[in-house]
Amino acid sequence: MTESPSDKSAPTVVGLFDHTPDSLRDLLSEWKEPAFRVSQILRWAYVDGATEYDAMTNLSKSLREKLADRVPFYQSKIAGEQVSKDGTTKRLLAWGDGATSECVLIPGDGRRTACISSQVGCPVGCVFCASGLDGLVRQLTAGQIVEQAMRIRQLCGDDARLSNVVFMGLGEPLANYSATIQAVRTINAEWGLGIGARKITVSTVGLENQMRRLADEKLQITLALSLHAPTDELRRELIPWADRVSINALVEAAKYYFDKTGREVTLEYILIGGVNDSTAHAHSLARISRSMRSNVNLIPYNPIDGLPYKRPTHHAVQDFLATLVADGVNAHVRVSRGLDIDSACGQLRRRGADRVEITVRPS
Repeated sequence: MTESPSDKSAPTVVGLFDHTPDSLRDLLSEWKEPAFRVSQILRWAYVDGATEYDAMTNLSKSLREKLADRVPFYQSKIAGEQVSKDGTTKRLLAWGDGATSECVLIPGDGRRTACISSQVGCPVGCVFCASGLDGLVRQLTAGQIVEQAMRIRQLCGDDARLSNVVFMGLGEPLANYSATIQAVRTINAEWGLGIGARKITVSTVGLENQMRRLADEKLQITLALSLHAPTDELRRELIPWADRVSINALVEAAKYYFDKTGREVTLEYILIGGVNDSTAHAHSLARISRSMRSNVNLIPYNPIDGLPYKRPTHHAVQDFLATLVADGVNAHVRVSRGLDIDSACGQLRRRGADRVEITVRPS
């Protein structure tokens, strides 16, 4: 189910955020540089927040010039930014080939969460989502995925750090598996962003084989399964890729994930008014949740211009939640953020593609 044809592959350039300590050590060894330079460079990048090699003042000028010439540092430009009254900030990043991706800072409850993308566009084509309206453009490299988290961390100020990272932006993370896993390891590593594994969430629409492969990695990250419907028939109407795998098969893959990691799977369920928000739907979802070690995250739909789907009423959301709880399910409603900006994934990117300039707060 992985979508990575050659014309949609990631760029081959290896930037600083693509490197691990071992690969960077090998490169510097070829340049006859001492091994201790590795920790200096990584500290400047991840701890001190440098954005260019010239800021790395304990490196020789010749090494800084060689790095700048051969190992790109930040490869994105901030092409757009929107700030919500609730503090949610969305950034549109433009890459050297003209491709764009979105990343978001979500503050609240003492947390500073970065929501990042794994692909440019999305191959899944969920009918209610803006991310896949234009299909998959290309994969992001591991370094470009990490760079999004770094761009969001820049919004936190000098004394603040990210507390959580969620792979819930544009794209299907497990359809860009190798880059996603490398990015997760960098974000988690002490030499990288140093964010605990249990503070990292990878969301998938349900790629059965990759879910099992992820389980075998034995990372302590949270796996979120975007279910969005409690029956195969309705799920196939909403998610084109759902015709490749049944809900029962995904439940078995989720059980495998729990058995290997000890981590409950989160069932993500976007509530769409009049589509999947009835009491009968809630009872069916409860049966699925109780068949495995899971919790349910309800997400009221954020309407998208040009699509016919609507946000459920507050009453419908509360009734749905109450039904799940009464049926013995650990469930909660995600607080909607950024409703006064292009909050749903893909909207800022599509608006940016529609015109030369984007009206934003200066970054």
